[in-house]
Amino acid sequence: MIRTFGRWLGRILLVLLLCIAGLLAPAAYTELACQGEVMADPYDAILPPEHHRAESRTYLTYPEWHIVHAYDDYAQVIATEDPHAFGFLRSIAGFWSTLCDVTRVAGAHGGVPGETKQMVYVIGVSFTAELLMKAAYEETLGRLVAVLRGPDRAPLDDLSATQARQYATFLQQVPWYQWDFGADADALDTAATDRLRDRERRLALGLEYRAKAAYAQVIAAAVESVGADALTLRMIVTGYAEQGEDGLKIVAPREAGLELETVRYRALTHLLQDLAARGVEFVEIAGNDDIMLTVISDDPIFDGARSSMRRQGYDDYRHLVGLKVRDLGARLRDYRSDGTRVEHIHDY
Repeated sequence: MIRTFGRWLGRILLVLLLCIAGLLAPAAYTELACQGEVMADPYDAILPPEHHRAESRTYLTYPEWHIVHAYDDYAQVIATEDPHAFGFLRSIAGFWSTLCDVTRVAGAHGGVPGETKQMVYVIGVSFTAELLMKAAYEETLGRLVAVLRGPDRAPLDDLSATQARQYATFLQQVPWYQWDFGADADALDTAATDRLRDRERRLALGLEYRAKAAYAQVIAAAVESVGADALTLRMIVTGYAEQGEDGLKIVAPREAGLELETVRYRALTHLLQDLAARGVEFVEIAGNDDIMLTVISDDPIFDGARSSMRRQGYDDYRHLVGLKVRDLGARLRDYRSDGTRVEHIHDY
């Protein structure tokens, strides 16, 4: 009996070790095969050092946004289809392949800070584990129950799609751990019927939401102990005339232009587009002269794109484009005139 128990324990430990090794393998590959040559940036910044952010982070913020985009793609797919129609493995592969691309580029912009690298690998492994578990369920029991349900969607199919869309929108400006997963689980309990699909969705998604709610509390406590990232940044612009915009404050005039303090994340994308449309030119952002943005087009090829991918649930493509900060205003105006959709301007 002891020998049998020992053999099974050994097998379980071996499987766990293989799973851990498999999860860490993409990070190890990125570390070994995707490092570009680190070069110092000769740019002489205008803003003082306390308002600088590492330029390489404009590229290394993309992996975080890939996860945001993945949730948006997922919401788009399950709005009309079942979860097993989403390409979970494709989304995982997209994370690691684009991380490899942007890591190589980041080397030419001062290299990747150690804390940034660690953060990206942690979220990448977590994202991979989450989607693998979700795929394992939705491709098996979840698919079976969907087949037994038939072509007509159950109430919780539609409710979970609505929740996914709201969550994807929330992530564009606010950290994931601030989402109220418990409220989503309670909403499932309230709306569930006696139909098989509803019972299955209530159980499966309820467990997922409550597990995320518990994990979110741990992450929120960890962030509070080390401090959250800054919510504003500084930039130098020319041609700005104040119109009382939210999320923007004039700091001081400088020889090269006007120093502004602005919001970050998705709100910054909208703000920069509005400013560019009014003829504002950008001289420097967070002490940097290079920046990356993502655009959406119907064509799989896009001029100047460093990386391109097809979006799930949409009939279009996302392109990662790097450019000089001084060219940003003109480029945004060009995109507006030719119908190219700017998805996100990646700050630092």
